[in-house]
Amino acid sequence: MAPLSAWYVIAAALAMDLVLGDPQGFPHPVRLMGFAADRLERGLRSRIAVRFTAGLVFAAILVAGTYLLGLAAVWAAGRVHPAARTLLEILLVYTCLSVKSLFTEAEKVHAALAGGSLHAARRQTAMLVSRDTDQMDEAGIARAAVETVAENFVDGVLSPLFFVAVLGAPGALAFKMTSTLDSMVGYKTARYERFGKPAARLDDMANWIPARLAVPIISLAAALLFGTGRRAFATSLAEGKNHKSPNAGRPEAAFAGALGVRLIGPGIYNGKRVDKPWIGAAFPLPGPSHILQACGLMLLSAMIAGGLASILAIAAL
Repeated sequence: MAPLSAWYVIAAALAMDLVLGDPQGFPHPVRLMGFAADRLERGLRSRIAVRFTAGLVFAAILVAGTYLLGLAAVWAAGRVHPAARTLLEILLVYTCLSVKSLFTEAEKVHAALAGGSLHAARRQTAMLVSRDTDQMDEAGIARAAVETVAENFVDGVLSPLFFVAVLGAPGALAFKMTSTLDSMVGYKTARYERFGKPAARLDDMANWIPARLAVPIISLAAALLFGTGRRAFATSLAEGKNHKSPNAGRPEAAFAGALGVRLIGPGIYNGKRVDKPWIGAAFPLPGPSHILQACGLMLLSAMIAGGLASILAIAAL
């Protein structure tokens, strides 16, 4: 069995993501994960009648299989040359991170609002959230963008860093598969209510520790950037549970406190209003400038998280 990834793998992968973002024209593992999931789902649905059981087998095979394949690939590369293993680990971890892409997509929303095009901002926001955007005003668009940055800091940045620190590059890949399955089948629809529940629960469990680690990390970044670290921490403690997700409310509440803005609240989904509790209820609604502030907060939080993950990796060796 190959040992865990070294700290410099984490540092190099994070630096690559900050500079390059998502690789264009590169055979991204997420596309391969999606292909494998689609093929396996069709096969299991035809063979296992109980949908929950089929979904449990589906998630177990894909997540465990991804980890084992990653472990085998790292081991094989190490047999060729230690440098080959290091390079492979860096590339694998790099593909699991989403710092620059998250920053870029949110910045596109800000640019559309700054350019006075509400229609373009709504269209760009629709790529980030599941709620209806065709009637959103400026504050609604800014709120959706800030929420996306806050929530995805955990899923796209902190959780992959956490798992590479404790389980090496194969662990980051296994987490990415877990996240991919949740986005593919973790919906409460007639097709996926039972089948997708194991994948959704596994994603909740995988993000549970990182979502809570996110609070002090975001609070530290807020203290350094805006002098609002205590408010970020206090808001997360007080209002982090005001979310249907067991995890997403924590980082979103920390961002709300850090920026002094109100998040979540009511939204329109498939033409119907869905009332949700506010997070940061004492604060005003966000504006376009808060999108860039959220991006800066996420960026510094990512660098702090990368440093902590490197320290954890050193301690685990």
